[in-house]
Amino acid sequence: MAYEVQMPKWGLTMKTGKIARWLVAEGGAVAVGQPLLEVETDKITNVVESPAGGVLLQIVSPQGEVVPVMQVIGIIGESGEAVVAPVAQGADMANRPATPAASDANGQGAAQRNTAQGEVRAMPAARKAAKELGVDLATVTGTGRDGIITEKDVRAAHEAVAKTPAPATAAPGQQCAAPAEDADEVVPMDGLRKLIADNMQASLQNAAQLTVFVEADVTETVALRETMLARNKKDPEYRLSFNDIIAFAVCRALRQHPVMNTTLQADGIHMHRHVNLGVAVSLDTGLIVPNVKNADTYSLEELKGKVRDAASRARKGGLSMDEISGGTFTISNVSMLGVDGFTPILNPPETGILGIGRVVEKPGVFEGQVCVRKMMALSLTFNHMVTDGGPAMSFLRTLADMLEQPVRMLG
Repeated sequence: MAYEVQMPKWGLTMKTGKIARWLVAEGGAVAVGQPLLEVETDKITNVVESPAGGVLLQIVSPQGEVVPVMQVIGIIGESGEAVVAPVAQGADMANRPATPAASDANGQGAAQRNTAQGEVRAMPAARKAAKELGVDLATVTGTGRDGIITEKDVRAAHEAVAKTPAPATAAPGQQCAAPAEDADEVVPMDGLRKLIADNMQASLQNAAQLTVFVEADVTETVALRETMLARNKKDPEYRLSFNDIIAFAVCRALRQHPVMNTTLQADGIHMHRHVNLGVAVSLDTGLIVPNVKNADTYSLEELKGKVRDAASRARKGGLSMDEISGGTFTISNVSMLGVDGFTPILNPPETGILGIGRVVEKPGVFEGQVCVRKMMALSLTFNHMVTDGGPAMSFLRTLADMLEQPVRMLG
């Protein structure tokens, strides 16, 4: 009995997946649990394992195709087995055995049976030939047993089309319009860019987002970083960024303001016991947010290592699904781009996301004296459906206080 392989659904926001590549060729043997193909989502490329053993009878969706979740992308069965493959498939189909080809004692009405109820019955070799030659199987009359389309039928149909006279050319004196040399280039809104666009739009539509700002005097945090770098100067591998320190401070501030460490889900507001800290990482192809589980349980050095490891593997495409799901709060740092501040968009279903700007020297008053201070803009976007402005602003103020007086992080 044949089985249908479907586009998996990973996460609440996943609507489509792109076939990155098939790891087993059509007609190849496959075992249960064997890596079958790679699927690219808006976040990662993940391996799909085979749900059954046998032969990959048909690759319904080829490499590069974007497919809705739960739609059939391939069929596995026994060698030589003929199956009925839906031409138009809905996203509500569940994993189930594929329907075996029905028999017809009289062998009549092959073409009608092949297209009845949107179904095409063809041998795997016929489907492969149809893909190579660009033949629509729905237009081919099957001559095989019970009207099944054979490879010979496909090639005959292709030859018949090839012999069809070409359409008449334009009459003398008539010229086709030449394309304008300065025509705009149109970049398709598909693949990763389309998936990110859909998620960002869904975020704005499904949450009452409000952003508040504060400018923190981070002079002491800058001094702390310089001290720690000097202390470890003998270690050529040692690194410490402002982002590392801020990530540590965020976890401490969230302990004091648990309402910001929540997610809004179908059954209500989930108050999380630990912080799963997401860190936005920019890639050449888009944006990804890996998260560090139980980030609030680590020391500064431990958390720094976890965050850097996740960011490094994100750039190399080595993240697992667990690392890009289940986050409870996100930070997004644009200081390296020379930007003072911005309005971040929530990473659903999280309640808050922190935007981090660059450090800028500005004149300020400190202990009654006008002097140069190092300032940083922080922006917090939160879901007003989950919490009000007071608790969110209190969290941001607590975080700013920790960066202005790093000793507060020890509390």
